[in-house]
Amino acid sequence: MSTAMVFAAGPVPLFWRRSFPGVPEQARTVRRFAACLLDGCPYLDDVLLAADELVVNAIRHTKSGEGGTFTVEVMRGANGVAVSVADQGGPGGVVVRDAGELDESGRGLKTVASIAASWSWHGNEDGRTVTAVFVGEWL
Repeated sequence: MSTAMVFAAGPVPLFWRRSFPGVPEQARTVRRFAACLLDGCPYLDDVLLAADELVVNAIRHTKSGEGGTFTVEVMRGANGVAVSVADQGGPGGVVVRDAGELDESGRGLKTVASIAASWSWHGNEDGRTVTAVFVGEWL
């Protein structure tokens, strides 16, 4: 399910964007940022987990984590939430992989794929954006 489909119906969604330094400590700041914006969201824990995974990937696997920055976008509508992380690019594409049983990392995108209604990415080695979409009405 695309972001456009989730937010096409209903009132105009709310939208926020903020840039962060590409350092690991910022993952906590991103979670607080999103949690404040989405207070009362019935699936907030899943959104925060996805945001955290996307931020960690941007910091570990792209130029954003090499002294750069990344940008987080949060869109909230009556029927869903989308969270996007835009980084400064890096080698290779964005792929879900199967981590080995004893691997300490490599499960982030698989986790996002399992908890979000959909996820997608676009971009290239100069910059890319990964988006996770969550569907569900607010109470």
